[in-house]
Order: sequence, then structure tokens, then C-alpha cells
Amino acid sequence: MVFQIAISFSQSIYFPPSNSSVWDTLSISRLGWCPDKVNDFYNYLDEQQTKSFILLKDGKIVLEKYFGSFTKDSLWIWYSAGKSLHSVLIGIAQEKGDLNINLKTSDYLGKGWTSLPPEKEDLITVRHQLTMTSGLNELAFFCVEPGCLIYKADAGTRWAYHNGPYDLLKDVLESASQQNINVFTTLQLKIKIGMSSGIWIQVPPNHYFLSTARDMARFGLLMQNKMVWNGNPVLRDTAYYNAMISSSQELNPSYGYLWWLNGKQSHIKPSGPSSVPGPISPHAPEDIFTAGGAMGQFVSVSRNTGLIMIRQGLSASDDLSGLDLHDLIWERIMDLGCITSNSASQKKESIHLYPNPSQRYISVDIPNTSPIEAKIYDLQGRLIQKSFDPKIDLKGFSKGIYIIAVTDKSNNLIKIQKIILQ
Repeated sequence: MVFQIAISFSQSIYFPPSNSSVWDTLSISRLGWCPDKVNDFYNYLDEQQTKSFILLKDGKIVLEKYFGSFTKDSLWIWYSAGKSLHSVLIGIAQEKGDLNINLKTSDYLGKGWTSLPPEKEDLITVRHQLTMTSGLNELAFFCVEPGCLIYKADAGTRWAYHNGPYDLLKDVLESASQQNINVFTTLQLKIKIGMSSGIWIQVPPNHYFLSTARDMARFGLLMQNKMVWNGNPVLRDTAYYNAMISSSQELNPSYGYLWWLNGKQSHIKPSGPSSVPGPISPHAPEDIFTAGGAMGQFVSVSRNTGLIMIRQGLSASDDLSGLDLHDLIWERIMDLGCITSNSASQKKESIHLYPNPSQRYISVDIPNTSPIEAKIYDLQGRLIQKSFDPKIDLKGFSKGIYIIAVTDKSNNLIKIQKIILQ
């Protein structure tokens, strides 16, 4: 079935060679994707002011598109997607013995790096900087001077998206490693995974990473393969890797160590501070973890499906992590599948699944009495249930989004539809 092919569990991962423009591809036909839908998707990306877009499946390029004057050699700023890269660098530094994330930040920056009383400042650890739980007031969002870093709550008791404490991780890393951040990044990461571009620049008071889209994709591929590049470990500390992409605290379960996590019960947006029910990207695979930056810079990784989405560009949104655009893009990716048979297409148009949303039952309205089979999948592509009854009973299912694929007696796919169970 097209749906099963399109989001099947990942196979062995391909790694592109270093110092080469060679990168194996995978045709959209292998995934059962429709050329017309892909063209419409590219038009959508263009409308959203996208500069570059790459989609990998098991390491191979399925989609790669550059817009306007942009090329595969063009550099673009990661904005806050660089936070996730920084998290990896901190993990490497800890593995080398340069630092310990559970120690006080003042052990690396010195006392008085905030305007807090000493006993409150000493509560803040490097881990709090990684998890956005420093307790510092985020109103002076970008400022890193002590006078701007004022008390709001004890460290670890409040989650707030705050650039200042994050940005000071650069100073923590450089103090602990005794290396400039660009030197550290090159020696510990870029050389090992074949990144030919990539540089940290200072835009006072903050610093940002720039690279090509393909080097962004290399970073995503490293994360997808658990920090091992083509058999060579870049970070051996599996506990740290798992902590990066797991809920780091209960306040915002959709946040790890500077990574956004999908599939959680609730999330706090960068605009915060209120918790919002549901996952950050309900239309994306549930296991996705994302490096997200302002105006929609994404390194979005799903290990279960083998998909990695890279996007660089501009956006009209003022969302500091681009999460709204992230879900809209994934919604379109998950709808790229098509049915090539004309007769099947006609059947598809005449079949209806209702009600949607539903509280328990979904009815399959088909114009004749031909036998059908309905398969219900979760967003990770796992088959949850089969039904030969045109009235599908979803009793016992958790609330959320599912996909129903309907086949006829010849096993031809005649309908795919997302349904919402309330």
C-alpha cells in the first residue's frame, strides 16, 4: 500500500561521503508520492518565503529545492535552531571531561554573572540553561549582561523560553574547553561528519550558526543515527543523547535539552508562559524532535519513519521557533501520497469517512456494497487495527489523530484520510 511505503519504518541509513557533492537520492515514486502534489508543495514552500528545502529518507535525498537565487552552496542563518547544535556541543564537552552540566554555571562564568543574590545564583546549573529553567526573568530576552539577568523564580521551578541564559552557554563552553567555539565545533563535529560549511558569528549580544542546507541535513542525519556517523561515534554518551531528546522536566514536557519534542501531552510555546494541551505538531510523526529557529529554520528528525526535514528561509510569523509553520509543512508532507489508477481515483472521490472528528465510530460510506478493508494507523505508521466492517469501532483508542487507509477486495488503495478522535 502507498501509505505503508510512504511512512514505513526506517531501513539502513545512507551517509554521504565527505568532501564531495555526491549524495544518493530516492525517487518519489519509491515512496508512492504524487508528482503533482510535490509540485504543489514546492509552490507552497515558495509562497512561505522558503530559501531551501531538503527531505531525507534513510539518509537519501527525496526532495531538494532551492528558491530564487539560492543554491546548495548558499549559507543561511539557523537562528534558534542553533540552540540544538549547542546542546550537542555541550554533551561532547561533558564527555571529554571539560564540564559537568550539573555544576553551577558560576563555576564556569564566575560569580556575579547575574544580578541575583549569591544563594539564588548558585541554584542555576548548566542543565538549567539547557532546559530553559534558569528562573531568570525573560523580559530582557536577548540581553546577557548581569543587570538584565534578574530573579523571577528559583531555578528549576519555572519554564520560560529565554535567549540570554542560553547564549551564555557559549561562554560556558569556551571557558570549560579553553577553545573558541568555532575551533571546538570544527574539531569535534564538522570534520567528523563532513560539514564543509558552518560558522558561528557574533551579532551582539548573541551568536548564531550559519551553514548550507546540506550541512544542516548532515547534522540531522547524525542525530537520527544516535550521534554515530557511518560507524564512527561523535558522542558515545548515550544517556546524554537520550536526555537531549526526552522531556527534560515536567513544566514543559515538549522540551529536552534545547530540542523541541513532538507527541507530548502539552507544550509551552516560546511566547509562553501558559501550557497548551496537545503536541507541538499534531500532523507530524509523533517521535519527531526538532531544532527550530525564528522564521522557520528547521532540522526536524523522525527516527521511526527515517524522515528528516530541513528548511531555511523567511516567514511572516513572529514565532521564535517557527512551530506553527513546522506543523503546516509536515501536514503537507504527510499528504504527498497518491493513487495512480484512474479507477481507484474515481473510487477515492466517492468514498466518505464520517463523522470527523469522532468520539468513537467512523462510518465508511461507499457507493456500492463491495467488500472493503480499513486499516487504522497512528502517526508513526504503526498498524493499530483492521476492520472489515464499514462502521469502524475505535473504542479503547486514545484521543488524537489517526490515519485510515481503505482498500477494495483486490487490495487496491481507494481512500486515505486523517481522522480525529475526540
